[in-house]
Amino acid sequence: MAKRARTFRGPDGTDWRIEVRAPSSSNAMVVFHHPVGGTSRLNRYAWLQIGGPEARDVTGRADKRKVLESLTDDSLALLFRRSMPITTAAPGPNLATG
Repeated sequence: MAKRARTFRGPDGTDWRIEVRAPSSSNAMVVFHHPVGGTSRLNRYAWLQIGGPEARDVTGRADKRKVLESLTDDSLALLFRRSMPITTAAPGPNLATG
């Protein structure tokens, strides 16, 4: 049986593939993968705050699959609006000069 990926249609009509990474007891990273393969330059991420009783257990971990299933289209739209690029084209500061 093929695993079905979750997608989100952005405001410009782009279909982003959704992935949940680094779940902890109270948050998880939601990654929006751009459909152009071979580059992570256009990918975005946002942090999702997780509520519920499991969030009070600091040694617990949220299940990635359950977090992904709990995301509604409205919550994905909010996360996308708050998302940031994973990488930027701007070069970082050259700290060796001075």
